[in-house]
Amino acid sequence: MFFHIVLERNMQLHPRYFGRNLRDNLISKLMKDVEGTCSGRHGFVVAVTGIENVGKGLIRDGTGFVTFPVKYQCVVFRPFKGEILEAVVTMVNKVYTVLFSLK
Repeated sequence: MFFHIVLERNMQLHPRYFGRNLRDNLISKLMKDVEGTCSGRHGFVVAVTGIENVGKGLIRDGTGFVTFPVKYQCVVFRPFKGEILEAVVTMVNKVYTVLFSLK
């Protein structure tokens, strides 16, 4: 159900965020981009818990953006077929998509 895993992602950072707080800005952008997303392979990313490594940046030609490989730890939620979950339904929309929160 819940797993603590290590993932890797290439993050692009705009030149305006360069400077003293480069690492903090990169981590903040990672959290904003990754938390709350869902992938079929790993599940729903609940929270980024730590940064393992930030690699050397590669400057993108003509744009000034820099791409950094970031290895990070996160908690993911991945339910499996047949698994029983205790939850509270918080909203049902017209298309019958059910939103719930786990107890």
